[in-house]
Amino acid sequence: MSSNDELNRQVSKLFRTYKTVKEMCKDRGYLISDLDLQMTLQEFKSKHCDSMGNPVRKTLSFKTTPTEESLEKFPNMGELWVEFNDEMNVGIKTMKNFIIHLTENKITNGIFIYQLGITSSAMKLIPTVSKDLVIECFHETNLIVNITKHVLVPKHLKLNQEEKTELLKTYRLKESQLPRIQKSDPIALYLGLKRGDVVKIIRNSETSGRYASYRICL
Repeated sequence: MSSNDELNRQVSKLFRTYKTVKEMCKDRGYLISDLDLQMTLQEFKSKHCDSMGNPVRKTLSFKTTPTEESLEKFPNMGELWVEFNDEMNVGIKTMKNFIIHLTENKITNGIFIYQLGITSSAMKLIPTVSKDLVIECFHETNLIVNITKHVLVPKHLKLNQEEKTELLKTYRLKESQLPRIQKSDPIALYLGLKRGDVVKIIRNSETSGRYASYRICL
């Protein structure tokens, strides 16, 4: 494979990751334009690659706000900053700068997307930030494919506190009696679930049509 073919392959992968990130933000209830969701590979190259065809990751970073509908359901949702980092391996200084950017701009949610790895010292910074600041880290390759688009993955919808309380009351359940979804589950990561969050899972059945089940994130 020539160096040019390899570059095209890498750009194509990054394009798919970028599309998944935009879809993920939309599925979480953030404002994402149809133009972004429908962007072609050629448009991506012309907008986010230099004259040599190399991707310029800093141009992929963006801020987005919740939709009105999302704010009605989750009033404390807050703005989101997504950063595509251009370093191969991320150290403590880069993570500090990411956190500073969020705090100085009063952004409560941050998604950090890296290429190869993050040092353990950089990762240890994340739990030390304010509890009002949520930081998630994703490896680029883990987002090349949008898992929610797989035919076997049912629709997952996050409940707000009122819906969760009503669910437990209706079925006379305690939280501990609900089936579980691990915080490390790919769907939980995609939706940004926190411990205690409940998702409604809608499945199609040949015999009973659509039916719903519920899981709590632990």
